[in-house]
Amino acid sequence: MDFYFDDLPSTSQSTPKKAQDDTQMSEDAEFNSSKDRSSNMSMCEVPEQSSSLGIEDISRRAQETVEDINHSRTNDQKVMDDFQEKLAEKVTETCRQMKEHMYTVYEENSDEMQVKLQELSKVLESCSKLNRELLEAAQALAFLREGLAMSQRSES
Repeated sequence: MDFYFDDLPSTSQSTPKKAQDDTQMSEDAEFNSSKDRSSNMSMCEVPEQSSSLGIEDISRRAQETVEDINHSRTNDQKVMDDFQEKLAEKVTETCRQMKEHMYTVYEENSDEMQVKLQELSKVLESCSKLNRELLEAAQALAFLREGLAMSQRSES
């Protein structure tokens, strides 16, 4: 939240106006009153002027403090923006490294799977060959049984 006193009338601007009114009133009072009384009025004006200067000083210091706070907030925003940018860069770099590692693992796994698929293919080929040989053996046994059965019938 930024505070700006530029738009607000400062007390240093309104106080001199009051001091002018007081001076005008004191001049009228001097004209109508005695010398002693006018000297007392002059003494009263001195604290008003010093309080006016004190108020101006406080107002100036308050304005400087607000400007310092706003400058600090601007710097804080720059720091946060830089942090966010560096964090985004770091996250992007980390994601890139993770992808590279992931692809390396994929490649290693693919190589291992290729070797295992080749072994599986050889095993399945052997199984198919053995299945054919088993079918041929079963067929040969069936012919042999038929041949034996015919020879037993002919002998009987």
